[in-house]
Amino acid sequence: VQLQASGGGLVQTGGSLRLSCAASGRTFSRNSMGWFRQAPGKEREFVSGITWSGSRTYYADSVKGRFSISRDNAKNTVYLQMNSLKPEDTAVYYCAASRGSWYDAADFGSWGQGTQVTVSS
Repeated sequence: VQLQASGGGLVQTGGSLRLSCAASGRTFSRNSMGWFRQAPGKEREFVSGITWSGSRTYYADSVKGRFSISRDNAKNTVYLQMNSLKPEDTAVYYCAASRGSWYDAADFGSWGQGTQVTVSS
């Protein structure tokens, strides 16, 4: 699976953004998908995951209640709706495909190019 994230940008605290990840490859609909982020000087953080059917999701505590992951298998796209953004959400966001679960970061690989999200205070 090849992945390309988009939708990042500069937003004020409290604002919203929706990230998209376009996937190519015949097996997209069979893969759990996820979003990760990495801020400068910090380790990559697993933000959210979703099953191939979209029926189950995972969220990191840091984004629970503010972010929402979804997917449209007909469009080979996974989304991350980000609301109530905070400066600490500033990072490069990446999507990835899982070889297994939707909740274990270690299962994810096939990284795509990231998209920068910057939240100003």
